[in-house]
Amino acid sequence: MKEYLKHFKLFGGRTIKTGISVFLTALICSFFNLPVIFAVITAVVTIEHTAVASIRKAAVRFPASALGALIAVSMYSLFGKGALTFGLAAMLTIGLCHKLKLDDGIVVATITAIAMIPDFQGNEIVSFVTRLGTTSIGIVVSTLVNFFLLPPNYTPMILQNLHTMNHTASQLLRRIMMNVTGEAKHKNSSIRRLHRQLTSRLERTEILLRFQREEWKYHRHSRKDLKQLVYVKEHLSLMHQLVHHLGNMAFACETSPAFSETEKELLKDLGPKFEKALTAERHEISEEHFKLVENLDRLFWKWREEHLEKNDGFRHHFATEVVLVYELLSFHDVLEEMYQLTTKHRDHIITYGDKN
Repeated sequence: MKEYLKHFKLFGGRTIKTGISVFLTALICSFFNLPVIFAVITAVVTIEHTAVASIRKAAVRFPASALGALIAVSMYSLFGKGALTFGLAAMLTIGLCHKLKLDDGIVVATITAIAMIPDFQGNEIVSFVTRLGTTSIGIVVSTLVNFFLLPPNYTPMILQNLHTMNHTASQLLRRIMMNVTGEAKHKNSSIRRLHRQLTSRLERTEILLRFQREEWKYHRHSRKDLKQLVYVKEHLSLMHQLVHHLGNMAFACETSPAFSETEKELLKDLGPKFEKALTAERHEISEEHFKLVENLDRLFWKWREEHLEKNDGFRHHFATEVVLVYELLSFHDVLEEMYQLTTKHRDHIITYGDKN
């Protein structure tokens, strides 16, 4: 229970910034006796993950909002406040924003256009200026809040994802090896699903890394932070290779490779060594691990000749068994690179375990 409460957070940094943006926007609009609702809605939808994104998208949202307001005025002048006006205003705003490459401003522009229509008071010019002004207040306030308050730190999330991916990859490798050696029979669908989960987490982690790099363009960071980010970037590159090799092994094991009992025993001994090195904090590789890999390497060339397949005169240069052995050797090469990477950065990296 204490561990749960330790990690339980009702409000994250982005939520807090959204609340502050709404409060300040409402305060400014009330002070100038301007309609609040449009401004606060804009403030809610324009808080971004990074300061860079806020500035870049704000430059798009201003002209997009002006376009939406102009379309609303035009549709109201032609058709009044009927249902057709709402539909046409939304369609034209979305279509024109897309054509003008203002895609990041489509949501704000459409909200501006639709929300203006019910509140026209007869003077379209005044309504246009008022609505555009309140929307602009929401955009400016949310951009400034996002830039100056609570700059996000995605590094802990990235480190946690790396930790989780190592264990997920280890679990996936175990299932593949059990299917290959006959120790157990996991469904191919479950192996593919686990591989998709690993790939998805890897993609999300790369997005977080991009967010962190963008954030540091406008906020100070230490040399240690920069070195840690370099480590994370290189680690993710190696994880990409592991995921690739695991995917190849998962596909190959679907054809039920026919290893001899001696070969299976070697694979049974090697699997846990791979898992241990993968999940170890510094990815240390034992001497026994190296010896088993040497045996696998010596047998690879022998197996390559013994497992040649001929089917209707067509020669398969890499049979299923050979592919699996090759992928395992490649997997080991990546583990060695991981160990070298953590050794190189051991003085300034912070692992996920250290964060706890």
